[in-house]
Amino acid sequence: METKDLILGKARLSDWKAMYENVWSHPESARYMLWSVTTSEADARSRMERTIAFQKAHDTYLVYEKKTGQAIGFAGVEPVPPDACQEAGICLGPGYVGRGYGRQILEALMAHSRSVYGAKKFFYFTREKNAASIGLAKAMGFWFLDAKEETDPRNGEKYRSLRYCREF
Repeated sequence: METKDLILGKARLSDWKAMYENVWSHPESARYMLWSVTTSEADARSRMERTIAFQKAHDTYLVYEKKTGQAIGFAGVEPVPPDACQEAGICLGPGYVGRGYGRQILEALMAHSRSVYGAKKFFYFTREKNAASIGLAKAMGFWFLDAKEETDPRNGEKYRSLRYCREF
């Protein structure tokens, strides 16, 4: 998938360093996600091997910035039968937020969902405390559907997961 500034493509082993430096080593990247920070280059290499294996069986991608070719995040979709898809996580490194990349990723995932899965609606999830993500959902015409109490498996903290929807 390609947008004005980004390419969403399958991971390569050589991407481990960029993902480590741009995304995985930053606590602010993991803050609203369900993964833990990677703390060493050896762990990053191993994580990239797991990412590549996971992507073989899932509709998930690394996000590459066109102008640098660097891996700067990840994103994916999951079908929700009978006629919907949902995002399967969208994350950008802290040096790449505020550039309109989130909008480009979400638009690409929705277009992909329509063309590959025939989706008629798309679900978007965010944590209640993630103001930037909520703002993106609203700016893109999503409406609030419901909220669910969740527990973060990393630390046991409770949080509210918000689900938004947009029909095509």
